[in-house]
Parts: sequence; structure tokens; C-alpha cells
Amino acid sequence: MPIKEDLPFHPVRIAVLTVSDSRDLSTDKSGDTLVARIEGAGHVVADRAIVRDDVDLIVARLHGWIDDPEVDCVITTGGTGVTGRDVTPEAFARVWDKEIPGFGELFRWLSYAKIGTSTIQSRATAGVARGTYIFALPGSTGAVKDGWDDILVYQLDSRHMPCNFVELMPRLTER
Repeated sequence: MPIKEDLPFHPVRIAVLTVSDSRDLSTDKSGDTLVARIEGAGHVVADRAIVRDDVDLIVARLHGWIDDPEVDCVITTGGTGVTGRDVTPEAFARVWDKEIPGFGELFRWLSYAKIGTSTIQSRATAGVARGTYIFALPGSTGAVKDGWDDILVYQLDSRHMPCNFVELMPRLTER
């Protein structure tokens, strides 16, 4: 995937949400990994939080960031599995206007090369909510690396060709 170096880079303001019943900021390695990659790519971490695996708490945090003009994008880690406590995709479905099904499909396709059929347990997903991109990654550091390094670092780079999510940002709320 070519990066067109002669085009300007536009930093994206990204909020990071860890969904977990057991982590806090001192033990959130997946969140730390995501923050380091976001900043390393030249983007801005607009905010960071941790919430329990609870649909209403996740929805409330998402709404807060979606309505914040200082947040262009939200990336979550955790809660995308198939157990009873994994409810991040259900929370996303409550807030998005449009699903981006190709994100989860591509994530699982890329993940398959690394973890084989175990990737079927991931419900990684994405969408657009009132002009804000929202992406849900699994909670492991490996999955965060895969989602960022293999997909989001490119799609959130305004210089990525032939197209990227950044160039669409001004048009996300048009009717």
C-alpha cells in the first residue's frame, strides 16, 4: 500500500477505550500498545478510558466521544469475543449510523495467517457514528498490533493511496 509522501499528513484525534472487568491503567498493556502506535504514527490521543464489560457503560462512553468535536475516531480494545461478558459489538450497534463490515472481515482474514481458525472467535467490528469513526479490536496485544499495523495505520493516514478514511471525514455527515 503506497504512502504518497508529497501529500500532507493530517493527524487524527483518536480516543482509546479499553473494555475490561479486570484491567486498570497500570495493567492495560493492550491500551498502552495502542496509544504508543497512535502517537508513533503522528496522531493525537484525544482521550483514554477503561470501562467494564457493560453495554450501557460502553454506549455512554462512546456517545461522549462521538459528540466531542475534539475526537475524530474511537478505537476500543476488548469485549469482542463470544462469552457472555463480551458486549462491545452490541454497544457499537446501538450507536453507529453505518457499519463498516469490511473492517471485521479484513481483520479476521489477516489474523487467520497468524492464529489460524482461532480468529473465528473475534467479533472485531467498525462503523461511523454521527461523523466519528469507531473501531473495535480484540483485547490481546497481538490483536491490537494486527488491527493497527495491518489496517488502521494505513486507513488513518491521509497520504495512503488509492484511498483512506481520513479523506472521507469531511463528508461523513452529509445527506
